[in-house]
Amino acid sequence: MLKIGDFSKLSRISIRMLRHYDEIGLLKPGKVDAFTGYRYYEESQLLDAERIQVLKNMGFGLSVIREIMGKYADAEELKHFLEIKRQETAEQEQILRQRKHLIDSTIEWMRKDGSIMGYDVSLKTLPKRYVASVRQVIPAYEEEGRLWHIMRDETADMELRFDSPCYDMAVFYDGDYKESDVDVEVQRTVIGTYRDIEHVKFKTMPSVQYAGAVFQGRYEKITRVNEAVARWCADNGYEFDGVGFNIYHVGPKDTENPEEFVTEVCYPVKKKQ
Repeated sequence: MLKIGDFSKLSRISIRMLRHYDEIGLLKPGKVDAFTGYRYYEESQLLDAERIQVLKNMGFGLSVIREIMGKYADAEELKHFLEIKRQETAEQEQILRQRKHLIDSTIEWMRKDGSIMGYDVSLKTLPKRYVASVRQVIPAYEEEGRLWHIMRDETADMELRFDSPCYDMAVFYDGDYKESDVDVEVQRTVIGTYRDIEHVKFKTMPSVQYAGAVFQGRYEKITRVNEAVARWCADNGYEFDGVGFNIYHVGPKDTENPEEFVTEVCYPVKKKQ
């Protein structure tokens, strides 16, 4: 048998951590001296120690590792745990990629200007229009694409005639920002009249006066653009008068490169009394 110090050296796990593993039932010593309390390990336990280290390096927590170790001999069970971790890792990778893009765009923004008023805000009127629309409560703002897919799939055989200019828009009906279950409607302007189908509805939208700012690039910039619009309204004596919407002048249907997106952030406004 190996003393705890020798086992620590061979397994490359600190004595402190080995004691912790013992306390939580992850790697218990083969023998504990009843008189001294000293821990001894079997040479064969070095394999268990190696497996624990490998699982830790994969990102598994100790409680999950303890569960895995109890089922390690079952190849199907082990594969199940690994597939779950692979999916979690892919999701974390996506989050980290988005975070890096946000950092990069912020650095670029600071290098070019560093001022929220770098966005030109203007007062405009969106004309009366006839639209195809899909409105649903979706899990998050990032899931807006599913509404566009519904519109595309359900109208594929309808031979819709699109207006010129064709406004691709998303309207956000919630009064405040929500982290989940958001009420969103996507609209595309069309010519003619059509009957409603399962999820796609056709209707006439009234003209609306709005304050808007156009920006190019990823959607992470929207918060800064919102701030520019709010500042413009305060400086020019306007107040918000309805739910906000985005006009996608160049969007995912036009390019796969998010840096080429051109979006107009819009808020209906009226002159303060």
